Amino acid sequence: MVKENLETVRKTIPSGVLLVAVSKTKPVEDIQEAYDAGQRAFGENYPQEMRDKHEVLPKDIQWHFIGHLQTNKIKYIIPFVTLIHSIDTANLLEAVNKEAKKHDRVVDCLLQFHIALEETKFGLDMDEARQLLDSETFKQMENIRICGVMGMGTFTEDMNEVRKEFKLLKSYFETLKKDYFADQPQFKEISMGMSEDYPIAIEEGATLIRVGSKIFGPRVYNKR
Repeated sequence: MVKENLETVRKTIPSGVLLVAVSKTKPVEDIQEAYDAGQRAFGENYPQEMRDKHEVLPKDIQWHFIGHLQTNKIKYIIPFVTLIHSIDTANLLEAVNKEAKKHDRVVDCLLQFHIALEETKFGLDMDEARQLLDSETFKQMENIRICGVMGMGTFTEDMNEVRKEFKLLKSYFETLKKDYFADQPQFKEISMGMSEDYPIAIEEGATLIRVGSKIFGPRVYNKR
């Protein structure tokens, strides 16, 4: 059903919005089926799983890391990752830069903001983002490139709350664009919206949406 599900989702996405198919915990056969149907961007949450899938799947896949990233696991994904969505601390960005330098790469990253009601979700607030971007350490990083922002809405049936959170993330993007990245065209991405709320995210300005269960079926929880 992956191909059919993918086609159904695609019909709801306007041009200019990239669909990242969230394939975490899903077998390579499902990813290959989506690939054969034309999908190229896939999102993963676990570094070793992403590395293992990269090794056996087509090499033109764009791998997006969308989960909470621990500094000791950066090494598994840096050689090939297309975009890291989840930079939530200055220390993590510094560690990514350091690892990217070893591979002579410039790695694209998004700053993750905490926009949800749940305290358990990760992310920066605006003050922390400003401290990061104003720091001398950041200004000396040559192996990362900040391309935009990411946020996760509250897990709720209240779509008004979710819309409010997406509007907040868009406002963060616009503030950073004006104050830090006005002359940098690569700063253009807003990653927000998942299977249940991506239509609202698109309405509120998302350029990247992360859709898993609507393509691959209900998520499977692995112990890691």
